[in-house]
Amino acid sequence: MTTNDRLAEVLHYTAFSSQPDGGNPAGVVLDASGLDDAAMAAIAAEVGYSESAFLTGPPDGLGGVPGRAFTIRYFSPQAEVPFCGHATIATAVALAERIGPGDLLFATRAGTVPVTVTGEADGALRATLTSVEPRVEEIAPDDLTEALAALGWPPADLDPRLPARIAFAGARHLVLGAGSRARLADLSYDFAGLTALMRKLDLTTVQLVWRAADTVFHVRDPFPVGGVVEDPATGAAAAAFGAYARELALVPPESVLTLHQGEDMGRPSELTVTLRAGDPRIRVGGAGTRMRR
Repeated sequence: MTTNDRLAEVLHYTAFSSQPDGGNPAGVVLDASGLDDAAMAAIAAEVGYSESAFLTGPPDGLGGVPGRAFTIRYFSPQAEVPFCGHATIATAVALAERIGPGDLLFATRAGTVPVTVTGEADGALRATLTSVEPRVEEIAPDDLTEALAALGWPPADLDPRLPARIAFAGARHLVLGAGSRARLADLSYDFAGLTALMRKLDLTTVQLVWRAADTVFHVRDPFPVGGVVEDPATGAAAAAFGAYARELALVPPESVLTLHQGEDMGRPSELTVTLRAGDPRIRVGGAGTRMRR
């Protein structure tokens, strides 16, 4: 048992898969009331997953059902981030195993995020989060050139039908379209160079996308600013991508998108992104399960 284990019980869950060896692992601390920022950062670094989530009581005025509303914070091994989708899904599943499925409410640094957990016919739990209001913006040509150089992607390898944009749904992500599945599969990038650009642009990940069908996409997410080469499932980026796809009219306003991620890492994940006409917020759902430590 480490020092940090004595400070708080860390649960290990994976999100966006019903299998422990799939999805994106997250550390989950259901009672972080005794932890300061330094302790949470140290636990996240020790756990080593791309994110760990820490729960405390809700702030005044949050609302929600008593006992089902919380403050949640997210730490990567190197930094705190304002919002993390997969750690939200993992935390919601962990809570549902203890207090039952239903509606939850999380106060994040990015805003209030409702989550609904349902039980599947096979006994698995599935959680769906509703993002904060998203936005999409252009990227400066020089910044795009720098990003492509760090990735080692010639401009000709981009898909012109998926133009580069920065999308936000709780955190900022640069969306780049790959011209082929082979281009997406071949990921070897300049870690320091991409990190520097991402810090300059306040990006959480770079989301690399290949369109397999009208509503089916394969994605990869380098995450060097968090000290992680790549994320196997990125719920915040999936929400941002939903906003991007709607903004650019790539899909109908009322759509359900399927994102496959983690296959090239050996941790297959499936993320469902739901767009509703007349509602700017994006819904991202997936299964979750506890992992063997």
